Amino acid sequence: MAAGIRTRHGRSCRSRDGGGRCNCTPSYEAWVYSKRDDKKIRKTFKSMVEAKGWRADAERGVRTRTLRAPTGVTFGQVAREWLEKAERGEVENRSGERYKPSALRGYRRVLSRRILPELGGARLASIERRDLQGLVNRLKTEFSASTVKNAVMPVRAIYRYALEEYGLEINPTAGLKLPAVKGGRDRIADPVEAEALLAALPEEDRPRWATAMYAGLRRGELLALRLGTGRLRAEQDRRRGVVGPASGEGVPEERDRATQGSDPA
Repeated sequence: MAAGIRTRHGRSCRSRDGGGRCNCTPSYEAWVYSKRDDKKIRKTFKSMVEAKGWRADAERGVRTRTLRAPTGVTFGQVAREWLEKAERGEVENRSGERYKPSALRGYRRVLSRRILPELGGARLASIERRDLQGLVNRLKTEFSASTVKNAVMPVRAIYRYALEEYGLEINPTAGLKLPAVKGGRDRIADPVEAEALLAALPEEDRPRWATAMYAGLRRGELLALRLGTGRLRAEQDRRRGVVGPASGEGVPEERDRATQGSDPA
């Protein structure tokens, strides 16, 4: 047997008590010692060739300090740590830029609603791609393709962070099969149709809808409108995250959902 590798026989294998030849399909456990963590890093394989290949790579990783022993930290703990560091600017996106506050608000929301209830208590190192694919498949039955894609984005960012900070060997988000996002064409009413649509509304609703059609404001900006004397002004409400076009501070909460996927994770 090669150094750092041992054969693991099944419980009913005759070779376990030394009384006979192996009658099972054994697996092979490879290990390396990490002095930095004062722990052995182990992994089991179906073949000796795979075990030898992993051990050679693992020894190199330990020497170059790119491989660490897994810890008992949970996905939820790392997710909260990543969010806090991203908000302070200590973690950057793939473009090397600071995350936009609107993107982080969206990530925090989707993590708390969609991801952490299922994965928050699981050990970070024990989550496999099939676990994440199962979550994606369940989300697909309830939400649109774009919503599912946006839910996965912070998970990918968290694992990129964990690969560096916690020495994970495998990124389980790699190769996930996500639903295709089909882009739809916007339909814009011409002036004649717009006039007819407004005429069909109750009189008290026409000003707001006319503003929506002709001013080009987003939903959040329409909700923030304050009527004055001869002038419309969209004002910021920091509690709700709504902002008008004049201030340039922040992004409407409603716009988060549209732009959330555009900020590189």
